[in-house]
This record gives sequence, C-alpha cells and structure tokens, in this order.
Amino acid sequence: MKHVVILGRDAPLWLSASVLQASLRPAGVEVTAIELPTKLYPSDVYATLPGIEALHARLGLDERDLLRGTRGAYSLGQNFVDMLGGTPAFLNAYGGYGAPIDDRDFFGYWVKARDAGLPAEFEAFSLTAAAARQGRVMIPDEASEAYGRADYGYHLPAIAYAGGLKSVATRLGVDVVAANHIVVDRDASGAITALVADGHAIAGDLFVDATGDDAALIGVTLGVAQDSWRSWFPVDRVFTACGPAFDSIPTYAELRAWHGGWTALYPGQAATHVVHAFASGQTSDEDALRGAGAASGLTLSDAVLRPSNPGCRAQIWAHNCVAIGAAACALDPVHNLDLHAVQLGLIALLSNFPAGADAAPSGAEYNRIMRSSFERLRDYQAAIYALAPYPGLFWHAGREAAPQPTLAHIIATFRARGELPPMEEDSIPFDHWRALLTGLGVVPESWPPRIDATDDAEIAAQFRRMLGFVKETVSRQPTHSQALGHG
Repeated sequence: MKHVVILGRDAPLWLSASVLQASLRPAGVEVTAIELPTKLYPSDVYATLPGIEALHARLGLDERDLLRGTRGAYSLGQNFVDMLGGTPAFLNAYGGYGAPIDDRDFFGYWVKARDAGLPAEFEAFSLTAAAARQGRVMIPDEASEAYGRADYGYHLPAIAYAGGLKSVATRLGVDVVAANHIVVDRDASGAITALVADGHAIAGDLFVDATGDDAALIGVTLGVAQDSWRSWFPVDRVFTACGPAFDSIPTYAELRAWHGGWTALYPGQAATHVVHAFASGQTSDEDALRGAGAASGLTLSDAVLRPSNPGCRAQIWAHNCVAIGAAACALDPVHNLDLHAVQLGLIALLSNFPAGADAAPSGAEYNRIMRSSFERLRDYQAAIYALAPYPGLFWHAGREAAPQPTLAHIIATFRARGELPPMEEDSIPFDHWRALLTGLGVVPESWPPRIDATDDAEIAAQFRRMLGFVKETVSRQPTHSQALGHG
C-alpha cells in the first residue's frame, strides 16, 4: 500500500488527510485528497471530546491559534436541562469525578453515602463540573491530576475549523485535487482502481470514503447497505441555526429538553450555535423552527434543515475502500459525536494499515473494531432516549422502544450494584456514563461490598477533603474570557 486516495469534504476529509500524511509519510506512503464542494453552513459546529487535543498536537496545531482562528470556545461538558421543569438539571462533565479512597474507585463510596443521606450531587466532586458552573476553564496541573482527570474539549465553528485543517494538510504535503464530478473505475473483482476527478484519473491502492452521509464510495459505488438504528432514535429532522454570542460565554454546551424533542446550545466567541432535533411525525418544520427560537431564547439566523438517519454500514472496509465518519456510521445528533467518530476511524485505520498486498485481514479486523466502537456510541446516545424522564410523545416514544441488549445490560448492571460492565471498544469513559445515568435518574440499589471495609467516619472525612479541594482549586482557575485571551 503506497498510495492512499481520500475522497471527501470538510473536516472529515482534511483531518483524515492530515493524520494519514503525518503518520504514513515516513513509510513512503503518498496521500492524495480529492475535495468535493462543501456542505457546511455558518450555523454548523463541531463539538469535540478531550481526546482531540492529542490529535491536534500530533498535527502541530496550537490550541490558542485554533481557538483564535475559528472563534471557537472551550467546553467542559454538557448541561442537561428540563425545560418543562419536572427534573433537576445535571452536568455531564469531562474528566474524572472524585478521588480513590483506600485505593478503591470513588463512585461506590458516593453511592453508599447517598443512600445514607449525603446531599452532595455526583458533579460536586468533579473539578471540571465545578469550574463550568463558575464560568471558568479548568487547566490541569500536578495537584489536580493527582486528584483526578480534568479534561476539556472545544466548540469549533465548522467552516473555520475545516479551513484550518486544509491548511494543515497542505503544509504537510498532501496532494490536493478539487473536483465537482467523480467517476469510479473498478477492476473485475470489484476493487477500486482509480477515481476520475473532473476527467483526471487518480490511481491508488487504498481509497478512503470521507464523503459524509453521501457515502459516495462505500454506499453508492460498492453498494454496502446501512443497517438502520431508527427504532432507538426518535429524531429524524434537525435544524441548525446561529444566535448571538453570549456576553459571558459559558464553558459548556447545554441540551434543553422540550415536549417535542431537544435543543442544544454550543457557545462560541462569534455566535451561539443551535441544534434543534425533533420528530417530523409529531412536529412540523415550521413549528420546530419557532420552537428552536423559543427553547434557545435567541434570535436565530442561517437556519438549515437536514434529515437524521442513524445507522451503521454492514461493512465499513469493503474491497480496498475504507469509510470514515458519517460515511461509515451516521450517528444521532445528541452529544454531537461526529468528529469523535472520525477520530476513532483514523486511529483504527492506522493500527490496522496493511503492511503488504493482502489487505483482507486488516479489513476484517477494522470492521470488527469499528462496528463494536460505533455500537458503543449508539448505546451511549440511545441511553438518553431510553431513560429521560421528560413528558411528551417524543420522549414517551423513546422510552417505549426496547433498548439494545447491550444497553439494557449496562442499565441493569448499573442499577443493581452501581457498576458498569466493561465493553470492548467503548470510547466513553466510565465517569461520563455514570454522570449520564445518575443524571437521568438511574439510582444504584447497592454498591460493591468491598466499600464497607472503609470506616464511615473516614469516608466522611475524605468527602470533606475532596469538596474543599475542588472549591479551592477551581477558585484559582482563569475565567473563560481570560483563557480565550480576552483579558
């Protein structure tokens, strides 16, 4: 495998091209990126998980330059709000919650203490959650790392981010070809031999489909079907729109549940990006757009309506074609995990890049890993629909759908003893699962018996120490404005 050809657009194309070029160029692999016309609008935004920082560092992307160039913002997690007023809000923060006690995981001690009447919520023991509530950015240091992870992601306006990544790809030496029309050449076995871009043939050994939900290679050309996940996700229509930026930019996204769906706000420096998800069988497009303005409390512009059809390709690597991101798996819009899916695919591709001419073993392992990875993301996303206590036909439909057996097992195990069964290729940290499940009202009925070996007075003392450490540490952190270089 000496020549990789990537067909796509926007961030999935340029992130794939940059990562593959930086990683494979020392091995003599050439990378060509064929750029299709953009499908992005000013209202589009990427929300990243903390892991993207390591990928940016590998590409030589400076964090301050990134946020300055995109007018993006830091994000410490997602705040879930019941607009109908029935349940308390909760923040699913990035990073860890609490510190070990007697070398044992913190969560079991919190479950036991809650059962005994502890008033402190789970998020009270999170450095990042506490910082987010105070409009600060938690910058990890040696003391905080000893306590527990303190991570952050970003809200990145999509057009500016994709443009920045294209510059990175060009700097790294990726061969870039712009095209409006593509013809695919294949051999007798069905493998792709070349892409003809506006009449210019570009041959390759391995072809990457980064065309998003068009799935131009894996779906249209190779005919690999998408297995539908519709039964677990009531959302089938999504508005994205822009509102004015907040005077004081929050350090988290906010998902607001209303009777017909949900509205997510992703604050940035130049605008607040709004995602409004609903079911077309219950709410008309006109009513949904009005609802987006009401739920966000903002005057909206640049509204774009798109369908949502969650599902995963039956094969993600077929013949000599590898699908990345939405071409491989179309995710539900909740949690905004599209860029995370691209990152997972690139990591798996590099780990399984064929060393010789026979790519079949690499393809089989890639398919196994990515199918499992996407199913874990599916379960994490489906949990909010399966468990959310909000009223309305939309939420009732989500709760009525029988969850996948894997999600049902996760929920049952967590409810029974406050533990999460280890799932292979689960890229969501345990503490994120715990914050989501407890926030949605799943109360563990017991805790691991080993927790009882620690004296109750010692547990109480450790809790007081942790809460004091969180309060003191967060008070020293920069405000969001300071972290963005605004003073």
